[in-house]
Amino acid sequence: MRGDRGRPGPGSVRPAAARSAAPAAVAAPAAPAQDAPAERIQLVAATDDTAVATADDAVDSLLDEGRAPGDVLVLTTGEPHPWAQHELSFGEDAYWRQESEGEDVFCATASAASAVSRLTARAVVVLAVNGGSDTVVAQALPAALAKAAERLVVCGDPQRLRALL
Repeated sequence: MRGDRGRPGPGSVRPAAARSAAPAAVAAPAAPAQDAPAERIQLVAATDDTAVATADDAVDSLLDEGRAPGDVLVLTTGEPHPWAQHELSFGEDAYWRQESEGEDVFCATASAASAVSRLTARAVVVLAVNGGSDTVVAQALPAALAKAAERLVVCGDPQRLRALL
């Protein structure tokens, strides 16, 4: 997703100088959701305004660790990720074809139930809590965990997330 096919990706949405080398300080793992082992869930502190940028940093770190782009799914609870907005400008068919090809990081909105049901599981899901009501976020957490085969990285306000878990 780093532009290997000429598309903007999470890491290319913002200038490189604006990105840190690693995600923001990681809090202790969040309480388990739906009896999931706590080690499967990683909480990265972020505000609604910084959640997408923090998620982008988490994706960059995952790729730097050797994860394949197709192993990563990014979900947002508020506004769609800028990459998703860009890709949707080419039409729904092209957008969903990229998801089914599974070769690149894919971004979708967690609040769209029909969209989440179309998503295939990925090794790692990064959930950017960038807005949305408590109900939307509370529904997005188990949906994101269900799509995460190995790990769920949640970027958001730790106090709010713990209250919803």
